[in-house]
Amino acid sequence: MRSLAEDEIFHPAVGPMAEAEALYVNQSRLRERLQNSSGEFVIWDVGLGAAANAIAALRATREISGQLRIISFDNTGEPLEFALKNVTALGYLAGYENQIAGLLRDQRVKFENGKLKANWEFHLGDFPALLARSSRGNEAHSSKSEIRNWELEFPAPHAIFHDAFSPMKNPEMWTLPLFTNLIQLLDPTRSCALMTFSRSTLVRATLLLAGFFVGTGHAAGLKEETTIAANTLELIVEPLNARWLTRALRSDSAEPLLEPVYSRAPLSPATAEKLCQHPQFN
Repeated sequence: MRSLAEDEIFHPAVGPMAEAEALYVNQSRLRERLQNSSGEFVIWDVGLGAAANAIAALRATREISGQLRIISFDNTGEPLEFALKNVTALGYLAGYENQIAGLLRDQRVKFENGKLKANWEFHLGDFPALLARSSRGNEAHSSKSEIRNWELEFPAPHAIFHDAFSPMKNPEMWTLPLFTNLIQLLDPTRSCALMTFSRSTLVRATLLLAGFFVGTGHAAGLKEETTIAANTLELIVEPLNARWLTRALRSDSAEPLLEPVYSRAPLSPATAEKLCQHPQFN
């Protein structure tokens, strides 16, 4: 599948299930962490697209007795509508047609997924704007009831599948303000891992400066590396090290995007100093 508007391909080369399984399901240690979860395990599926990542999570957890809540975000439902109309050709949605139809119609669906109790929601709209309005950094401008309503509607995740189009094509989804707002909405007592396909120095530097710990992610499809970030080092097998930091300081494309406009620039002296002071490197 290709987005004509963005001129980008969904899940290139290896197909949607293989990529989603390697990049999101396995790296998040979804099966293990869900089995050890005493309550509802929450995934933020950022970039619903044609739902391959969410479907991979559902297929991977069918034999686990537990509760899984998937909260999907996107600014359009068109890719999913297209996929539902072409289930036979695409294959990977087979068996979930009714759930997809319900999700598109009602924006939420609850169902038994094998042994698993699943709750899947779709929030249509501008994800960066949603985070900006709701981040803990804006608590001074929000009433306690507004903050509580947010936490009820969007409980803090255990895993984030960050699958927006690339920074060049979709820069608003890769800015430092977005990831800063995102980490402020995590529960500091709940371990959370964020996985993404990008291995770029710019993206990794941005995640670090937002406050995440960041590591080298598993290979997925034709990508030799991906990226995993987390609010705790315990979820990262291969953290970025001093050698990576040295390369980042020399890179001509490492300065985080402060605005939703793609650009390439080396780290400014102030940004470089902040990056060097990150606890991951000290």
